[in-house]
Amino acid sequence: MTTPSRTLDDGPIPAPEPAATPARTERRGRLLALDGLRLVAALMVCLYHYTGRGGTISESWHQNPAEVFPTLSRAAVYGCFGVQLFFVISGFVICMSSWGRTLGDFFRSRVSRLYPAYWVALVLVTGASLVLPAVIAPVRLDEFLVNLTMLQQPMGATRVLGVCWTLWVEVRFYALFALFVVVRGVTYRRVVLFCSVWTLALVLCRTTGDALTDQVLMPEYAPFFIGGLALYLIHRFGGDLLLWGIVAVSWLLGQSEATRGLWHRAGHTELHRDPYVVVLIVTLSFAAVAAVALGWTRWASWRWLTTAGALTYPFYLVHEHLGWFVIRVLHRFLGLPPAATLGATVLIMLALAWLVHRFVEKPVGPRLRRALKPRSLSHP
Repeated sequence: MTTPSRTLDDGPIPAPEPAATPARTERRGRLLALDGLRLVAALMVCLYHYTGRGGTISESWHQNPAEVFPTLSRAAVYGCFGVQLFFVISGFVICMSSWGRTLGDFFRSRVSRLYPAYWVALVLVTGASLVLPAVIAPVRLDEFLVNLTMLQQPMGATRVLGVCWTLWVEVRFYALFALFVVVRGVTYRRVVLFCSVWTLALVLCRTTGDALTDQVLMPEYAPFFIGGLALYLIHRFGGDLLLWGIVAVSWLLGQSEATRGLWHRAGHTELHRDPYVVVLIVTLSFAAVAAVALGWTRWASWRWLTTAGALTYPFYLVHEHLGWFVIRVLHRFLGLPPAATLGATVLIMLALAWLVHRFVEKPVGPRLRRALKPRSLSHP
């Protein structure tokens, strides 16, 4: 496929394309590795929730995970940085998937992608909380109903899903990208301008101390999205000093935010992280997506990676609270050894994720997308 040309004045001028669409060609070729990276990020977060932290999970294991898995736990405390990897991938994928789409297309694709599995996860976790409230405290009806909107965090309602705070971050990223880029059509120039202005704004945001600008600009997470956006431009148009400069600045700001925010997390005195390891993990997150952008992962063309990518989102939604439920049942009630309990729980969550994908996401997502299309009205 011929590489599209690029201009900062008028945006990209698309080159002639063969019969295969670019998105399909990319999916079959270089980008299957992204699906694998997404699953890696989800498993990192999963191990953190099961073996790398204290709190509720200690009740399920009947002791602190650091005592159950003394070696694994020392590595699992870094699993929370899978979220940062998710955000870099998200910047890349959102830029790719929104290219050539209208604002309506973008809105419908995001709603139909996020909400069906999310609603099912809410019901499953709420049901589990009613069966075994010692693991998960049930929320009030009014709070559950607010959770259906995915806006519970800004509304101050109790979260049903512990991981849904990341969805609120994603929603704000989608809104910013839609309002400033997608609404006029995604081009090279607009994405570069968006990345540059957002970077400057998030740095200035740190000097104001204003809660509203902090919520809108998300200085602690924005560098990862911006880096992902620039890496997609490198993938589509080839790298140059400008784009690599955006990636480099995003990495520099991102590692600072990650180290400062997660080196010693307030309220989790049992967590001990080496700041050098934090920088290394953030660096590897950018490097992994950069390898995809540069085409170094073309060899990763196994078909199972597509399934891995499809399972990632539902797995991410259900693994935390339902996993704690399963661990408590398998380990404390049935007496399964810790290692076997951990492996079985991960497999059960993956199986549940497959069921959600197969029987909820695949049939409901396309129907919801079609239902959101506006009807053409003829006026007499």
